[in-house]
Amino acid sequence: MMDYNSAVAFYHSLERFGIRPGLERIGALCEYLGHPEKQMRYVHVAGTNGKGTVCTEISNILRVAGFKTGLYTSPYVLDFRERIQVDNRMIPPDALVSVTEKVKEAVLALNAQGVSPTEFEAITAAAFLYFAQAGCRVAVLETGLGGRYDATNIIEDPIVSVITSVSMDHMNVLGNTLGEIAYEKCGIIKPRCHSVTTASQAPEAARVIRAVAAEKGSFLFEAASEDLFQVGETSLDGADVTYRDTPIHIPFAGEHQLQNAALSVKACEVIGVNGLDITRKQIKEGIEASFIPARTEIVCRDPLILLDGSHNDGSTAALAALLERFASNKRILAVMGMMRDKDCEKATEHLCPYFAKVIAVTPSNPRAMPAEEFAGIVRRGGTEAQALEDPIRAIDEAFIQLKDYDMLVVCGSLYLASDVRAHLLKTVKDYKYIGGNSHVHFS
Repeated sequence: MMDYNSAVAFYHSLERFGIRPGLERIGALCEYLGHPEKQMRYVHVAGTNGKGTVCTEISNILRVAGFKTGLYTSPYVLDFRERIQVDNRMIPPDALVSVTEKVKEAVLALNAQGVSPTEFEAITAAAFLYFAQAGCRVAVLETGLGGRYDATNIIEDPIVSVITSVSMDHMNVLGNTLGEIAYEKCGIIKPRCHSVTTASQAPEAARVIRAVAAEKGSFLFEAASEDLFQVGETSLDGADVTYRDTPIHIPFAGEHQLQNAALSVKACEVIGVNGLDITRKQIKEGIEASFIPARTEIVCRDPLILLDGSHNDGSTAALAALLERFASNKRILAVMGMMRDKDCEKATEHLCPYFAKVIAVTPSNPRAMPAEEFAGIVRRGGTEAQALEDPIRAIDEAFIQLKDYDMLVVCGSLYLASDVRAHLLKTVKDYKYIGGNSHVHFS
């Protein structure tokens, strides 16, 4: 008899099949399950950075507008169920068990035919099935890898296809240039469907996106924050903007998050043109209600502690820009660990000029770079580094050392964020250094 833990374990057991782009296996899974993916409309989101934020903002806006809305994202930070949500609520454990039993039956039947669905494909099928059973009118889908051959791209005729910022990542699968990577992301642009991208896209990626949209007859919108928003006060808490005479607090910090919010707003304007009416008030409420753990998350204010899942060229550059703007006068201690297949040299080049010291760790993932090896990269860049394999131990050590610093930043990987977030929150709660003016988020 399957229970919640065995349901999650079933998906993880499919890791052995690795990452294998292609739509044949997800197509076979969906056919076996009765094509649940055909029972709703979709907003499809691809890109390198900002996908999770944009998906969350759009799904919140749709929910506030009264549409039963599914949200499919990856990876998760704290709970596997974060990946599949309806109306901002994670899939209940018993519902996950129920859909997993059906997906497992389909996977075993396909295995017998020589077809081996991957972990991501099986979870994607489970999301389609749950959204259909829940009666979702629309679902927001975040691609897992790329776009053209990503399992989510089994859908047809999205309401809008959204391409977030494209940067260098997953080069072993997607290509070695921004143009090649952008081309893979553009696989979600469908003939005669609307598409939206950010006006801050790198020129090489923008050229490819425009060319693919034109080739497919897709009307492309390029969202610019300076065209949509009048920007007021900005801080580590986010930005206060005015959108068409409507004040909105964007609860994510950094210039890149202004661009992400502009992308979300423009996508919702396009959605409105395509039959799902959305008001400015609903856009305001949806964005202001958005929260994602480990996205420039202020865990504590006194001492200042920031948790961020940045892990590639674009996202570490964005975090560096945030530190330059809001923390350049602070002596910063960092706990940092990364995956070996990421550009660790580039990440440290972006971030280490802002760090007085780095405690290097090994996140709990087979692809993780060992702490001592990562510490060596940090030291070669001229920043002091200490290696501690265990991320939890590193957090404890950081709190011991924090008296000599103004700020703690934990970054480098969403896997690291998953490893330490709960412990970080608990430690903050008990930390004797916290004063009466502290404000701690226990979301």
